[in-house]
Amino acid sequence: MFEHRQQEMEKLMKENDEFLRIYNRHQELDKRVTAAEVGTAPMEDLALNQLKKEKLWAKDKLARIMDLSGA
Repeated sequence: MFEHRQQEMEKLMKENDEFLRIYNRHQELDKRVTAAEVGTAPMEDLALNQLKKEKLWAKDKLARIMDLSGA
């Protein structure tokens, strides 16, 4: 995620607590979605779709913070 903005992400993770919290939540959601998709942690489609929506919300929020920071 945001591979082309790695330095900016690292700076924000050190300086912005909200960014770090949302980033960690996104990582957690990513692991849960992946586990559900590969079958190691099966779940209902509705629950999986909700996780995907939350993950997308987190990614969008991270992108907005990055854009606003101008870092």
